[in-house]
Formats: sequence, C-alpha cells, structure tokens
Amino acid sequence: MTANYSYNDAFNELQQIVSEIETGDVNVDELADKIKRASQLIHICKAKLTSSEEEVTALLNKFQETEQGASNSD
Repeated sequence: MTANYSYNDAFNELQQIVSEIETGDVNVDELADKIKRASQLIHICKAKLTSSEEEVTALLNKFQETEQGASNSD
C-alpha cells in the first residue's frame, strides 16, 4: 500500500479528510470510512518518514566513517 503513494499525496489526502470532518462535510454514514482511510494514510506517512529517517541515519554513519578514516590516515 505504501509504494503507491508519495508522502505528499498521502498527507494531502489526510488533510482533506480532516478538513471535511472539521467542517462537518462528512455525514455519519461516511464517518467510519473516512476515519479508516485516515488511519491508513497515517500509516503510509509514518512508514515513509521512518524509511527516510533510516536512510539519512545510514548516510550520516557512512559519512562519519569516511571522515574518521580520513582523520586516522593523517
């Protein structure tokens, strides 16, 4: 499910759902479906953020190892 959506797409859809709920544009019959969809979108956003954080951490670790290797060879 996460591969089909970019973070921005999921976040924008989530914002739209929240706005509809806040303004009362969602009738009671649709509310449960909207909340379920919002939960799915939150999961997508969280997965994307976690993945990005892991990538950044790995890159920073690799950069620090490279810097330490360069310092040790001096």
